[in-house]
Amino acid sequence: MARLFGTDGVRGVANETLTPEMALALGRAAAHVLGPRGSFLVGRDTRLSGPMLEAALVAGLCSAGARAVRAGVVPTPAVAYLTRLVGASAGAVISASHNPIEDNGIKFFGADGRKLTDAVEEAIEAALQDTAPRPVGVEVGVPSELVDAEERYLRFLVRHAPRVPGLRVVVDCAYGAAYRVAPELWSLLGAEVVALHDEPDGARINVRCGSTHPEALRRAVRECRAHVGFAHDGDADRVIAVDERGEVVDGDLILTVCARHLRAQGQLEPPVVVVTVMTNLGVERVLRSEGIEVVRAPVGDRYVLERMEALGATLGGEQSGHVIFRHLSTTGDGLLTAVQLVSAMVHSGKPLSQLVGEVPRYPQVLRNVSVPGRSRDRVVDHPTVRQRVEDVERRVGGRGRVLIRPSGTEPVVRVMVEHEDAERAHQLAEELVACVRKAARESPGGP
Repeated sequence: MARLFGTDGVRGVANETLTPEMALALGRAAAHVLGPRGSFLVGRDTRLSGPMLEAALVAGLCSAGARAVRAGVVPTPAVAYLTRLVGASAGAVISASHNPIEDNGIKFFGADGRKLTDAVEEAIEAALQDTAPRPVGVEVGVPSELVDAEERYLRFLVRHAPRVPGLRVVVDCAYGAAYRVAPELWSLLGAEVVALHDEPDGARINVRCGSTHPEALRRAVRECRAHVGFAHDGDADRVIAVDERGEVVDGDLILTVCARHLRAQGQLEPPVVVVTVMTNLGVERVLRSEGIEVVRAPVGDRYVLERMEALGATLGGEQSGHVIFRHLSTTGDGLLTAVQLVSAMVHSGKPLSQLVGEVPRYPQVLRNVSVPGRSRDRVVDHPTVRQRVEDVERRVGGRGRVLIRPSGTEPVVRVMVEHEDAERAHQLAEELVACVRKAARESPGGP
């Protein structure tokens, strides 16, 4: 039986594969494993399916005797922070992050604000058989509201951010969970704020906007002559920046700037940064040349955090814009990352373009190959694919990297090729894409 939990909770097409019945069962199972008499802080993004799944999840939690505290529409990292702040037994977020609007997801945090381990997720899956007790009468759980959830989260962010009067900031809220809190944050810090896609329109969440589509942000930064721009995804646990020239600054570059800043402030001890297998080789080499060790982890911010904790590292993150400041937070936080990046700008006195302009990067080609209805793992492990990867790696030699991996959140296989020569990187990537497509057709269940 396939594992229900992926790299970031349970995801699927809302009301098709992720049904209210499943949400209810997950609520009961999670309460049974994480605290049947405890309290669960529940937040969500703006998707149209959010209220439906929230109602079902809350019903499941209360059916198992837990108390469900609804935080409303808030960023995922707000739930992680508030779970610890209010002393909840666990937190739950209903969101599919950067995925299309028809998708949704459910992910959980422990009482410590950290994403669950594989072992705990497996225990929840095992508890889905619905053998847990069903309390009655006064033992049934009761839902309530955390009416000041957003205000508490904002106070936390402001404590760790510089005042920036005169700074002009453009923020793309992706019609998602940051639609209100992101503009308010920059306003509280004294910035002049231009907000894009800042309506709670769950029918347009992530559609041609946000961290996966920064084109509108780039235009707005140039037109408004802003100092910096930030694009969040649907649940605001990631951020992509744009410098004053309108150029994209991805998670790799954000990590590099923040690593240098923290080291200058004496806060990067030990001098190590945890990244993923997707991080650009050029970034790794420049950080190592400056005496900062780079350690790679699997894709997924919880895996990054696990490696950070094992090493005692302060900073880690992903190319996609999930960045973790372990001395401040337990998960990727797009708003916290944005204010930390601006802090680096303020302390250095340099524009963002200058801070990132010194970082050499290898040309990197990323391609997603759709593998609907088939096992992505089986395609990646196909003998033809493995043989072709080995062949391309030999041809690349020490001048780049090759990576093929199944997505943990979407029905695709991700192909990545880095090479000193951009044309060569594209050529090799196309070879691998063709090979993956052929293997998908040949795999059981293929067309």
